[in-house]
Amino acid sequence: MAHTMALSSPSSSFLLSHTTRLHFRSPRNLSTPTRRPLSLSVSASSSAALQALIFDCDGVILESEHLHRQAYNEAFAHFNVRCSSQTLNWDLAFYDQLQNQIGGGKPKMRWYFKENGWPSSTIFEKPPEDDESRAKIIDTLQDWKTERYKEIIKSGTVEPRPGVLRLMDEAKAAGKKLAVCSAATKSSVILCLESLIGNERFQGLDCFLAGDDVKEKKPDPSIYLAAAKRLGISVRECLVVEDSVIGLQAATKAGMSCVISYTSSTADQDFKDAIAIYPDLSNIRLKDLELLLQNAVIAN
Repeated sequence: MAHTMALSSPSSSFLLSHTTRLHFRSPRNLSTPTRRPLSLSVSASSSAALQALIFDCDGVILESEHLHRQAYNEAFAHFNVRCSSQTLNWDLAFYDQLQNQIGGGKPKMRWYFKENGWPSSTIFEKPPEDDESRAKIIDTLQDWKTERYKEIIKSGTVEPRPGVLRLMDEAKAAGKKLAVCSAATKSSVILCLESLIGNERFQGLDCFLAGDDVKEKKPDPSIYLAAAKRLGISVRECLVVEDSVIGLQAATKAGMSCVISYTSSTADQDFKDAIAIYPDLSNIRLKDLELLLQNAVIAN
C-alpha cells in the first residue's frame, strides 16, 4: 500500500512515501560516541551539579519501535482496517519516519487517517465521519495494540539496552534522583519497566510519568517540566537521556541538558542540541554525565 504525504514537525518538514526515495545525512558510525567540545574556563563551583537522571523508555531503556510496529499492524489486521482496498500495514521504512516525527500512538493514527482518509473496519463498516466515531476507532485500535504489545514484552524475548541498568544503579548509589518520562501509554510503560529493569528499580524511581499524565506529547516539554516540579529541583540540575529528535526537543525546550543514546532507526537524525551522542550507554559512567552537565551549564 503506497502513500505520499507531507509530514511536519516543529523542526522539519519532508515528504513521506513508501515509494519515494528520501535523502538523509550519512548514518553516523554506530560504534563511535560523539561529544560536543565544551570549555572549562569557568570554575566548576559556579555550575549546577547533576541531581537527577531522567530516562525516556522506548528507544532508551529498550529498543522497541519494531515491537510497536508489529503490534500496530496486528491491530490493523485484527480489525480489518482499510484505507483503500487493502488492509493497512505500516512497513519498516515508513514507520521509522513516522515514529521519529510524531510522538504517541493516537496522534500517529489520527495524523495518518487525516492524510489518507478515515478507514473502514470491523469497528465501523463505513469510514467514520463525526469526531466521536473517529475518536472511538482510534481508542479501540490503541487499546488492542497496547494489550498486544504487553504480550510481546511478557514473552521474555526483550532485553534492556546495554549500560542502562548499571547507570541507573550508579545514580541511585550516588544519591541522585532517578526518573522515567515516556510518551507511551502508562500501562505499557509500567509493564516494560517491571519486566526490564525489575520491580525493585521501578519502585525506587523518584518520578515516573507517561503520556497519560500530560496533555501534550513530546516534543512539547510538559512531561519534563512536570518531572522537575515533582522532583523538586531546577531543570538545570536534570540530565535527560533520549534516543530521538522528538525527545531531544522536549528536553531542551524544558531547559534541560540532554544526551542521546541513538538506535538504528534514529542514527541519522540531527542531534546538534545534544551535549553528547552515544550508540548506547555501555561505556558511559555517572561521572562522565556529571562532567558533561557541569560543562554544559558553564558553556551556557
